[in-house]
Amino acid sequence: MSVEELERTKAPERQAFGATAWLRWVWRTLTSMRTALILLFLLALGSVPGSLVPQRGVDPDKVARLYEQNPGLAEWYDRFQLFEVFTSAWFAAVYLLLFTSLIGCIIPRTATYLRELRRKPPAAPKNVSRLPHAASFEGELEVAEAAARLRKLRFRVVTGDGWVSAEKGFLRETGNLFFHIALLGILLAIGAGSLFGYRGNVLVVEGDGFANTVAAYDRFIPGSQVSAESLEPFSFQLADFKVAYQVTGDKRGQALDYTARLKVNDSPQSSARDYDLKVNEPLEIDGTQTYLIGNGYAPVFKVTDGKGQVAYEGPVPCLIEDKTTMTSGCVVKVPDAQPAQLGFLLQFMPTSVPLTDGGHASAFPGELNPEVQILGAFSGDLGMRSGRPQSVYELAEPELLKKLKPLVMGSATAKPLAVGQSVDLPDGAGKIEFTGVKEWITLQMAYDPGRLPALVAAATAVVAIALSLMIRRRRVFVRIGEGRVDVGGLTRAEGSAAGFAEEFADIVKVLSAGVKDER
Repeated sequence: MSVEELERTKAPERQAFGATAWLRWVWRTLTSMRTALILLFLLALGSVPGSLVPQRGVDPDKVARLYEQNPGLAEWYDRFQLFEVFTSAWFAAVYLLLFTSLIGCIIPRTATYLRELRRKPPAAPKNVSRLPHAASFEGELEVAEAAARLRKLRFRVVTGDGWVSAEKGFLRETGNLFFHIALLGILLAIGAGSLFGYRGNVLVVEGDGFANTVAAYDRFIPGSQVSAESLEPFSFQLADFKVAYQVTGDKRGQALDYTARLKVNDSPQSSARDYDLKVNEPLEIDGTQTYLIGNGYAPVFKVTDGKGQVAYEGPVPCLIEDKTTMTSGCVVKVPDAQPAQLGFLLQFMPTSVPLTDGGHASAFPGELNPEVQILGAFSGDLGMRSGRPQSVYELAEPELLKKLKPLVMGSATAKPLAVGQSVDLPDGAGKIEFTGVKEWITLQMAYDPGRLPALVAAATAVVAIALSLMIRRRRVFVRIGEGRVDVGGLTRAEGSAAGFAEEFADIVKVLSAGVKDER
């Protein structure tokens, strides 16, 4: 046999790393504890933008303001789905990978745990004095008596000829296993909420009502298994809304309390009941929670067109421009005006005060001296009948509209309108009158069937992790000879030997109690 043939016979055949081997490697990597921890960290890290960046499902007004103030940044946020973090594709990918990883971790852990429960403690070593914790005392002690005393200390006990073996601390593994199961339960609860729950936002002006139907929402985000019939048939009317402000001191103008007084009908057949809705005190009806998340002003206007007909009359919700003073921008659209449609750009000031340059500004967020500044009046086609969607907070393509000149009350230094005052528009286009002030609130309705299961799972996870950290697995061995009892002990968790020393001393005291030295 040649040297080449001899080397070929000695060299092991290399097996190809095929598809099966790759799948096994991917599965082992995905279900490892390290991967699960990394995915859990990524899930927590991915939740951070959901708290820092305004979410469309929670506060669409802030999203709209961000588009106005910084459209470039808003586009990048939207590109990475940061306005909808918890429904984004990347968050769902991390969520599903973590779900799979936890299942892969739990199944083998459960099998190992069940085997450990059935396994009996090992026999006592012949020389227990070599164990990390050891003690001995003189006297006669029966094997059955030693076993009974250890059982009273909640040890699992096995006896033999002249020896006793005891073990406890399985709650450590129980806590570890239930912690992983609880994490899986949290993910399942979140998934159930996404499938069978829904969220919606609506703006309600004082005096108006809301019925829990899909058409009544300004924004509705249903789960994939939610239909129009799934919504609870409740309704309410906003009777009044009040905000208490700090009126003196350094924090003057800071909001202290919000109260929305509702007339609630829990069902179409039930009678109305009063309910005071406050921040962090939601209205709950059959699992659907209604949260108060925002507020603002809705000045009331009456617009008469060029033919003397009242073309518009009612409140106009305004977009807040300055939160500290509640200065708000308003847009009034009058598509029914004749002979031409009318549009107005306005600024509402709840507490208007004159400035040294002749202008006006709001000095306080409360409604003390409400006035409206007319910034622009336009006529022409508002584009509201074109079928294209447009924001209620802006005029679509105002540069294509005809600006009414001379612009009455249109400069920043012009005297604004107080309640009850009106302005005639030029060229006989009509008249606009400021007739009063109402307030609006934004509400979020949320139905989440996984909310309670998630709470139970989270509480279970806390208790389970406490058990796995506080309880140690330990063993105690007793060797009984003629007139001598040797006791040894050890723990199966690193770093817990010091804490076991006191417990081991107490165990020795229990075993030696009442034992007589008959030498």
